[in-house]
Amino acid sequence: MKKIGIALIGYNLMGRVHSRAYQDVKMLFSPPILPVRKVICGRSKQLVQDAQEKLEWQNFETNWEDAIKREDIDIVDICTPVYLHKDIALKAAELGKHIICEKPMAMNSIEAIQMLKVAEKNKVKHMVMFNYRKVPAISLAYQLIQEGRIGKIYHFRAHYLQDWLIDPSFPIYWRLKQNQAGSGVSGDLGSHIIDLARFLVGEIKEVVGAEEIFINERELIDDQGSRTGSMGKVDVEEATLFLSRFENGALGTFEVSRMANGRKNYEFLEINGSNGSIVFNFERMNELQFFSKEDPSHIQGFKNILVTEKHHPYMKNWWHAGLVIGYEEPFVHNINDFLISIDKNTNPEPNFLDGLRTHQVLDAIKKSVQERCWITVDK
Repeated sequence: MKKIGIALIGYNLMGRVHSRAYQDVKMLFSPPILPVRKVICGRSKQLVQDAQEKLEWQNFETNWEDAIKREDIDIVDICTPVYLHKDIALKAAELGKHIICEKPMAMNSIEAIQMLKVAEKNKVKHMVMFNYRKVPAISLAYQLIQEGRIGKIYHFRAHYLQDWLIDPSFPIYWRLKQNQAGSGVSGDLGSHIIDLARFLVGEIKEVVGAEEIFINERELIDDQGSRTGSMGKVDVEEATLFLSRFENGALGTFEVSRMANGRKNYEFLEINGSNGSIVFNFERMNELQFFSKEDPSHIQGFKNILVTEKHHPYMKNWWHAGLVIGYEEPFVHNINDFLISIDKNTNPEPNFLDGLRTHQVLDAIKKSVQERCWITVDK
């Protein structure tokens, strides 16, 4: 079997998830190309060496340029803070390496355009790791919509809520710095539900939004992650809400927050159409609720579909019906689809164009907040 060498840039949470996905895809999906975990990269020599051993990579590097220029590397997988995405992706594309990039794809749409153009110019495959697209229940929702089972879509509503910033003593780290993250919760969580809205409903035409920073100062940490005792200004939003109009006429409502006490990773979607509705809650990620107006009136109501059957998307490669999957598995699906796209020379999805479209919506939301009015999404 043909093999393909991977360089993983970053070793924290997403680095661990991606590492596990490369392992699982070989065991359960029989991809046409075998991914080989060649090198993992991080700035701290001791930490990245520990990660190399624990996550079973062949080598480690502390400089990303040294990692990606190796001749045995074919795919560069970017799991770094957002401000590094563009430079790594541009260099990888220029070297002819295929690219997987964590979301949000870039600091803004200007960077995203650069990344897309250079990737296309160098004819490399590119993917943004919007993992929730590849949840089987979401893929089934897409199938039901494409089959016309809910009819013309009128409403899309989504919440993505967490509470890990509710403690005022939580310190400032890179996700809370505009010059490293590009944005706050809108880019981190909002990018996911914007992508799902585009995937399931269609392109967003215009938006109007509001955002808030509730705790304006937090303690600073040093480069080693130790608290300094000094306070710093929080300059990215902790909560964002916005309304949207889709190009097909549907209306959308979106809410994302890191300040929703009791919510750990609450991603909720509801789509209402002329013939039915769909409801998805990631905290019950193996289930999809479906309402059909076509059912006889005396048995109408939301049906709870357990999406674990062999005929459901991706599930034939997992366990017996009723044996559920978890957070990591959609990453495996993305990796498998990416390897297939390389083998068949097709365009993977979600790709850098999807990442760009998401950034264009994010930029419009930010402009709406500043100007306090509806803003047309720039295409």
